[in-house]
Amino acid sequence: MAKRDAVFPAGRQALYEKYLYSAAIRSGDFLFVSGQVGSREDGSPEPDFEKQVQLAFDNLAAVLKAAGCTFDDVVDVTTFHTDPATQFETFVAIRRKAIGDPPYPNWTAVGVNWLAGFDFEIKVIARIPPSALAPR
Repeated sequence: MAKRDAVFPAGRQALYEKYLYSAAIRSGDFLFVSGQVGSREDGSPEPDFEKQVQLAFDNLAAVLKAAGCTFDDVVDVTTFHTDPATQFETFVAIRRKAIGDPPYPNWTAVGVNWLAGFDFEIKVIARIPPSALAPR
């Protein structure tokens, strides 16, 4: 079996090492991105919800960039919310700026009661552009 082709952006290594996971895994021309949260460099949660969501999207953008992708390459999105009823409006405003214009990727939102101290998490699957598939 081939070894996993892991992708890591610069920074936030404390969180990946603490919880033993990769930021993303390349498989063929797909990129499977682990759930991204609004964590600071040391892995701690950003306490302000709006800033936490923005930071989660910023962290996601960094992972996508490390693999040669952008939000335009995202085909599937799953978001996790600890209090969807009160958080949704804030989340949607930030999501609209990041995702851009139609056609939009698939999206599933899930209400949860625990996210390891965070209030929001986003994971995606992206198609890696041919220019980013060149041998590394």
